[in-house]
Amino acid sequence: MDEIRNDDPTDAELAQRILREGDEAAFRALYRRHTGALYQFALRILGGSEMDAEDIVQETWIRAVAGLTRFRWESSFRTWLIGIGLNRVRKSLRRVRPAQQEDLERLEAELVAPDRAGRIDLEQAVRLLPDGYRAVLVLHDVEGFTHDEISRSLGITPGTSRSQLHFARRAVRRLLGAQGGQIHDARHGHRADS
Repeated sequence: MDEIRNDDPTDAELAQRILREGDEAAFRALYRRHTGALYQFALRILGGSEMDAEDIVQETWIRAVAGLTRFRWESSFRTWLIGIGLNRVRKSLRRVRPAQQEDLERLEAELVAPDRAGRIDLEQAVRLLPDGYRAVLVLHDVEGFTHDEISRSLGITPGTSRSQLHFARRAVRRLLGAQGGQIHDARHGHRADS
Protein backbone atom coordinates (compact mmCIF):
# COMPACT_ATOMS: atom_id res chain seq x y z
CA MET A 1 0.00 0.00 0.00
CA ASP A 2 1.31 3.43 -0.89
CA GLU A 3 2.06 5.67 2.05
CA ILE A 4 0.89 9.25 1.98
CA ARG A 5 3.85 11.60 2.18
CA ASN A 6 3.56 15.11 3.57
CA ASP A 7 3.88 16.56 0.06
CA ASP A 8 1.26 14.22 -1.42
CA PRO A 9 -2.09 15.82 -2.29
CA THR A 10 -4.97 15.02 0.05
CA ASP A 11 -7.90 12.89 -1.06
CA ALA A 12 -10.00 16.05 -1.37
CA GLU A 13 -7.37 17.71 -3.59
CA LEU A 14 -7.18 14.65 -5.81
CA ALA A 15 -10.97 14.47 -6.03
CA GLN A 16 -11.14 18.13 -7.04
CA ARG A 17 -8.59 17.53 -9.80
CA ILE A 18 -10.66 14.61 -11.06
CA LEU A 19 -13.84 16.70 -11.06
CA ARG A 20 -12.34 19.88 -12.53
CA GLU A 21 -9.93 18.46 -15.08
CA GLY A 22 -10.77 14.77 -15.43
CA ASP A 23 -7.20 14.21 -14.20
CA GLU A 24 -6.36 10.55 -14.78
CA ALA A 25 -3.18 10.73 -12.69
CA ALA A 26 -5.23 12.02 -9.75
CA PHE A 27 -7.64 9.10 -10.14
CA ARG A 28 -4.76 6.61 -10.26
CA ALA A 29 -3.32 8.14 -7.07
CA LEU A 30 -6.66 7.79 -5.26
CA TYR A 31 -7.09 4.29 -6.63
CA ARG A 32 -3.65 3.17 -5.44
CA ARG A 33 -4.16 4.80 -2.07
CA HIS A 34 -7.48 3.10 -1.26
CA THR A 35 -7.91 -0.04 -3.36
CA GLY A 36 -5.91 -2.33 -1.07
CA ALA A 37 -8.14 -1.57 1.91
CA LEU A 38 -11.28 -1.79 -0.22
CA TYR A 39 -10.23 -5.15 -1.65
CA GLN A 40 -9.39 -6.58 1.78
CA PHE A 41 -12.73 -5.36 3.12
CA ALA A 42 -14.66 -6.99 0.26
CA LEU A 43 -12.61 -10.17 0.52
CA ARG A 44 -13.34 -10.51 4.24
CA ILE A 45 -17.04 -9.75 3.93
CA LEU A 46 -17.42 -12.17 1.01
CA GLY A 47 -15.67 -14.96 2.89
CA GLY A 48 -12.53 -15.09 0.75
CA SER A 49 -13.96 -15.06 -2.78
CA GLU A 50 -11.21 -13.28 -4.70
CA MET A 51 -13.10 -12.97 -7.98
CA ASP A 52 -16.16 -11.52 -6.26
CA ALA A 53 -13.97 -9.12 -4.27
CA GLU A 54 -12.30 -7.91 -7.47
CA ASP A 55 -15.73 -7.34 -9.03
CA ILE A 56 -16.85 -5.40 -5.96
CA VAL A 57 -13.73 -3.20 -6.15
CA GLN A 58 -14.38 -2.34 -9.79
CA GLU A 59 -18.11 -1.68 -9.25
CA THR A 60 -17.33 0.44 -6.21
CA TRP A 61 -14.86 2.65 -8.07
CA ILE A 62 -17.28 3.11 -10.97
CA ARG A 63 -19.99 4.24 -8.55
CA ALA A 64 -17.58 6.37 -6.51
CA VAL A 65 -16.37 8.33 -9.52
CA ALA A 66 -19.94 8.78 -10.76
CA GLY A 67 -21.02 10.01 -7.30
CA LEU A 68 -17.97 12.10 -6.47
CA THR A 69 -19.84 15.39 -6.98
CA ARG A 70 -22.33 14.34 -4.28
CA PHE A 71 -19.70 13.41 -1.67
CA ARG A 72 -19.89 16.03 1.12
CA TRP A 73 -16.61 15.14 2.92
CA GLU A 74 -18.42 14.63 6.23
CA SER A 75 -16.43 11.41 6.58
CA SER A 76 -13.09 10.31 5.20
CA PHE A 77 -12.91 9.32 1.55
CA ARG A 78 -11.98 5.79 2.61
CA THR A 79 -15.04 5.47 4.85
CA TRP A 80 -17.26 6.72 2.02
CA LEU A 81 -15.65 4.30 -0.42
CA ILE A 82 -16.05 1.35 1.99
CA GLY A 83 -19.72 2.33 2.38
CA ILE A 84 -20.22 2.12 -1.37
CA GLY A 85 -18.41 -1.22 -1.37
CA LEU A 86 -20.66 -2.46 1.42
CA ASN A 87 -23.73 -1.57 -0.62
CA ARG A 88 -22.32 -3.61 -3.51
CA VAL A 89 -21.56 -6.54 -1.18
CA ARG A 90 -24.98 -6.46 0.47
CA LYS A 91 -26.61 -7.94 -2.61
CA SER A 92 -24.58 -11.11 -2.18
CA LEU A 93 -25.23 -11.51 1.53
CA ARG A 94 -28.23 -13.21 3.00
CA ARG A 95 -30.48 -11.16 5.24
CA VAL A 96 -29.01 -11.21 8.74
CA ARG A 97 -31.03 -13.44 11.04
CA PRO A 98 -31.06 -12.76 14.79
CA ALA A 99 -30.19 -16.38 15.55
CA GLN A 100 -27.76 -18.46 13.52
CA GLN A 101 -26.95 -21.00 16.21
CA GLU A 102 -27.53 -23.97 13.89
CA ASP A 103 -24.89 -22.65 11.49
CA LEU A 104 -22.41 -22.27 14.36
CA GLU A 105 -23.08 -25.74 15.73
CA ARG A 106 -22.55 -27.26 12.27
CA LEU A 107 -19.36 -25.26 11.82
CA GLU A 108 -17.97 -26.22 15.23
CA ALA A 109 -18.74 -29.91 14.55
CA GLU A 110 -16.81 -29.71 11.27
CA LEU A 111 -13.83 -28.06 12.93
CA VAL A 112 -13.47 -30.59 15.73
CA ALA A 113 -14.01 -33.58 13.45
CA PRO A 114 -11.07 -36.04 13.55
CA ASP A 115 -10.18 -35.47 9.88
CA ARG A 116 -9.54 -31.75 10.51
CA ALA A 117 -5.91 -31.49 11.54
CA GLY A 118 -3.64 -28.51 11.90
CA ARG A 119 -4.33 -25.02 13.01
CA ILE A 120 -6.79 -22.40 11.88
CA ASP A 121 -5.79 -18.78 11.53
CA LEU A 122 -7.86 -15.75 12.36
CA GLU A 123 -8.61 -14.90 8.71
CA GLN A 124 -9.84 -18.45 8.09
CA ALA A 125 -12.00 -18.36 11.21
CA VAL A 126 -13.62 -15.12 10.02
CA ARG A 127 -14.19 -16.61 6.54
CA LEU A 128 -15.96 -19.60 8.10
CA LEU A 129 -18.50 -17.45 9.95
CA PRO A 130 -22.07 -17.24 8.66
CA ASP A 131 -22.49 -14.22 6.36
CA GLY A 132 -24.34 -12.00 8.85
CA TYR A 133 -21.85 -12.58 11.65
CA ARG A 134 -18.92 -12.02 9.30
CA ALA A 135 -20.39 -8.75 7.98
CA VAL A 136 -20.93 -7.26 11.43
CA LEU A 137 -17.56 -8.44 12.76
CA VAL A 138 -15.62 -7.02 9.81
CA LEU A 139 -17.55 -3.74 9.80
CA HIS A 140 -17.16 -3.20 13.54
CA ASP A 141 -13.83 -4.72 14.52
CA VAL A 142 -11.86 -4.26 11.30
CA GLU A 143 -13.38 -1.18 9.66
CA GLY A 144 -14.37 0.65 12.85
CA PHE A 145 -18.04 1.24 12.03
CA THR A 146 -20.36 1.99 14.96
CA HIS A 147 -23.41 -0.16 15.66
CA ASP A 148 -25.62 2.69 14.41
CA GLU A 149 -23.67 2.82 11.12
CA ILE A 150 -23.82 -0.97 10.78
CA SER A 151 -27.55 -0.99 11.46
CA ARG A 152 -28.17 1.58 8.73
CA SER A 153 -25.85 -0.19 6.30
CA LEU A 154 -27.25 -3.69 6.80
CA GLY A 155 -30.87 -2.76 7.51
CA ILE A 156 -30.86 -4.20 11.05
CA THR A 157 -31.34 -2.65 14.48
CA PRO A 158 -28.33 -1.52 16.55
CA GLY A 159 -29.29 -4.20 19.08
CA THR A 160 -29.12 -6.87 16.40
CA SER A 161 -25.72 -5.53 15.36
CA ARG A 162 -24.48 -5.80 18.96
CA SER A 163 -25.90 -9.31 19.27
CA GLN A 164 -24.37 -10.41 15.95
CA LEU A 165 -20.99 -9.00 17.02
CA HIS A 166 -21.18 -10.82 20.36
CA PHE A 167 -21.99 -14.14 18.69
CA ALA A 168 -19.37 -13.59 15.96
CA ARG A 169 -16.63 -12.93 18.49
CA ARG A 170 -17.70 -15.93 20.54
CA ALA A 171 -17.75 -18.11 17.41
CA VAL A 172 -14.26 -16.98 16.39
CA ARG A 173 -12.96 -17.75 19.89
CA ARG A 174 -14.57 -21.19 19.70
CA LEU A 175 -13.23 -21.82 16.21
CA LEU A 176 -9.73 -20.86 17.22
CA GLY A 177 -9.99 -22.77 20.48
CA ALA A 178 -11.16 -25.91 18.66
CA GLN A 179 -7.68 -26.25 17.18
CA GLY A 180 -5.93 -27.08 20.43
CA GLY A 181 -5.43 -23.51 21.56
CA GLN A 182 -3.00 -22.59 18.79
CA ILE A 183 -3.97 -19.44 17.01
CA HIS A 184 -2.19 -18.20 13.95
CA ASP A 185 -3.07 -14.56 13.40
CA ALA A 186 -2.65 -14.08 9.64
CA ARG A 187 -2.80 -10.30 9.93
CA HIS A 188 0.25 -10.17 12.19
CA GLY A 189 2.02 -13.35 11.08
CA HIS A 190 2.56 -14.83 14.51
CA ARG A 191 1.23 -17.51 16.80
CA ALA A 192 -0.43 -16.85 20.11
CA ASP A 193 -2.03 -19.01 22.75
CA SER A 194 -5.70 -18.56 23.43
